[in-house]
Amino acid sequence: MPRKYEQRQRAQKTTETRQRIVQAAVELHGILGPARTTVSAIAERAGLRRATVYEHFPDERALFDACTRHYFDANPPPDLRAWAAIPDPLARLAHALEETFAYHRRTEPMMSLVHRDAELVPVMFEVQVAREQERHWQEALDVLLQPWHVPEERRTALRAAVQHALEFQTWRSLVRSCGLSEAQAVDLMVRLARCST
Repeated sequence: MPRKYEQRQRAQKTTETRQRIVQAAVELHGILGPARTTVSAIAERAGLRRATVYEHFPDERALFDACTRHYFDANPPPDLRAWAAIPDPLARLAHALEETFAYHRRTEPMMSLVHRDAELVPVMFEVQVAREQERHWQEALDVLLQPWHVPEERRTALRAAVQHALEFQTWRSLVRSCGLSEAQAVDLMVRLARCST
């Protein structure tokens, strides 16, 4: 019995240490950006030795996988089922963009740094969770295109307009650079989609 208790304690301590490392890394990614976050800084913020970080995460991919999962568990993207329940294509798109733009606003501090560092740290986009996010937004595009009945020759333009509207960089350009309100940005992107058909 004492041995099982010790094993449980050891497992709990291991889990807690991993969580401290991941939390410290995510916080630093949101402050400095992934490219400027070092293992030494993660260890210091977590109150651990560098060697302990490497014991739990032997390479960059393992750490980014855990960090990305932690971040998206805390910041899940919009629920596509609610979008699919809206039959009118323009109303569906407007609702979807309202939720998407609100999501981009909430995640802006982290996503701005992630996009800034994308070329410097390509492993961020190679981990399993990043691929799951990519699939989610691909499915979102499909859900938004589904109710439109347009000639095939115009579907490529419609797809491009809707895909462009969903992008974080589109929201950032319209709202942060151009000074539109989110409602104005939604209206502009809905009109772009309508004109493309």
